[in-house]
Amino acid sequence: MENKKTISTKDKIGFQKLIAVFGVILFIGKIIAWKLTNSDAVFSDAMESVVNVISAFMGLYSLHLAAKPKDEDHPYGHGKVEFVTSGIEGALIAIAGIMIIYEGINSLVVGKTLAKLDLGIWIIAATAIINYLLGYISIKKGQAENSLVLVSSGKHLQSDTVTTLGVVMSLVVVYFTKIYWLDSVVALIFGFYIIYVGYKIVRKSLSGIMDEQDPDLLNQIIKVLEENRRIEWIDVHNMKIQQFGANLHIDAHITLPWYYSLREAHNEMEKMIIVLAKNTKRSVEFNFHMDDCKTVSCPVCQIKDCPVREKDFVKRVQWTPENVTSVEKHTVDELTDS
Repeated sequence: MENKKTISTKDKIGFQKLIAVFGVILFIGKIIAWKLTNSDAVFSDAMESVVNVISAFMGLYSLHLAAKPKDEDHPYGHGKVEFVTSGIEGALIAIAGIMIIYEGINSLVVGKTLAKLDLGIWIIAATAIINYLLGYISIKKGQAENSLVLVSSGKHLQSDTVTTLGVVMSLVVVYFTKIYWLDSVVALIFGFYIIYVGYKIVRKSLSGIMDEQDPDLLNQIIKVLEENRRIEWIDVHNMKIQQFGANLHIDAHITLPWYYSLREAHNEMEKMIIVLAKNTKRSVEFNFHMDDCKTVSCPVCQIKDCPVREKDFVKRVQWTPENVTSVEKHTVDELTDS
């Protein structure tokens, strides 16, 4: 069963186009500032903008591809491409950091003359303001629509803003003190920072590609089930959650009374799916398996008028990430262990 939520794909793609266009404009501005000043710090900012431009167009491509419907070759859709492009973006950021460090070390060894710092300061400061605003909007849109591409683009733009402000401050200091080697030192610091940002983005992308469990998402799902739990749902176990871009796929086993007819059991399963669908802001595909209860389930089963109960009820088991993801049905042993 699939729960479809309205995701504004056109809006996401349109905004990503805006990011790409501004990326090109800001890159040109930084290159001009670099040529005017001959500053390593400005060069570091320009190199990060190269990555901004490349990643913006890659993000645009991934959004187009992720919006494609499922087909025979991709039964779960194309959403995973967002993780791939985001990972490449992170790698490019790290490479830019390495280039910046190389240039900074070279300037410290050889020496460099700076010029027209005042004009460079104004140009770089303007790019910082524009980058921050674009990054803020991109993150908000990405979080609202569960788009890793927009969130990654936004974080990249905001990290670029941080480095750009640092560049502005270093240029101001160098302008007034005439200590030119500080320019190269600042470039080195931001080079290492940019590498760290790239690592974080790559790490996030790999976790999505490898279907790494998202604790926050799992806790959110379990909270919804606990708050809307019915006594007929004896337990939920073997739950797995996969993310495909903005979409989710949830597998789980639900234990129901063994004496239910197929129709009754299916109706109860549908009720659980509807609860999750109504309380999840993303498009979700469900694959639930119905298990029949066993004698070991009696001590945790809350059905008071059960006609076939073999053991007394002991206590209600609270659903947690540990027992909901476990492959085993819930038993009274969980209570004694705790």
